[in-house]
Amino acid sequence: MSAGPAARRFVLVTGMSGAGLSTTMKSLEDLGYEALDNLPLFLLDPLLREAESRDRPLAISIDSRTRDFSAEALLDRLSALRGEPGIRLALVFVDATDDVLLRRFTETRRRHPLAIDRPVIDGIHNERTLLEPVKLSADVVIDTSDLSIHELRRIVSGHFGLDRTPDLGVFVTSFSYRKGLPRDADLVFDVRFLRNPHYDPALRPFTGRDPGVAAFIEADPAASPFLERLTGFLAPLLPSYRLEGKSYLTIAIGCTGGRHRSVYVAERLAAWLKEQGVNVDIGHRDLERPGGEA
Repeated sequence: MSAGPAARRFVLVTGMSGAGLSTTMKSLEDLGYEALDNLPLFLLDPLLREAESRDRPLAISIDSRTRDFSAEALLDRLSALRGEPGIRLALVFVDATDDVLLRRFTETRRRHPLAIDRPVIDGIHNERTLLEPVKLSADVVIDTSDLSIHELRRIVSGHFGLDRTPDLGVFVTSFSYRKGLPRDADLVFDVRFLRNPHYDPALRPFTGRDPGVAAFIEADPAASPFLERLTGFLAPLLPSYRLEGKSYLTIAIGCTGGRHRSVYVAERLAAWLKEQGVNVDIGHRDLERPGGEA
């Protein structure tokens, strides 16, 4: 096989039933991949080997419903395929917590594929045990427990977008500790030590994007040294991530309510990354959610 197709990505999607496999596949299809659902294992080898004749890169889903599915057989096939020249394959595992999966099956009144005549939770537990070796071998694990469809598509695009330059993409997000850590975060920084604008009645309605809030935080003697140390810490890390082949990095900045301090620092960090020539996107997870910092 020639080296030409190596630049094309082949993405294999698997994971827990109800975790969002269909949405992940649809996201890849929207990005320009040819999407094939529930491919039998015995067709995986020939399909990838003849892929250089295809005009579009491939996204393939294989899960526990697939005929002849076996975690051991899947991992054996992946190991063999990854050793072949011209095949560049990424394994994506889509997951969610058991309680979220149970709620999704209950709300849709669907039966779990591994528990047709038993409670849904039994099927979830059986499938998690079955797929654990696959999850441990995945290149990318996406936990959709707290993700909207838009956020899931953003993560998929960050990892596998075809229009991105072949470089590390970085997503910076602010968040509220009261609402939990972002499950997809690679690096998390806590900025609750900074002075809190929430306690100034004039600033409370605003956010870290507003000049008055920014000026308040910048007046904290700890703010400027922290930003300098943060960027100094990240500067040598980014090239190392690139060398390791990481395509997408999520940096989360947290404060109590996710409206003031974390938003300000996230905006400053994203601006610095852009100045370094990094492909960077920014989001504020809890900025539009009710409730300020307390």
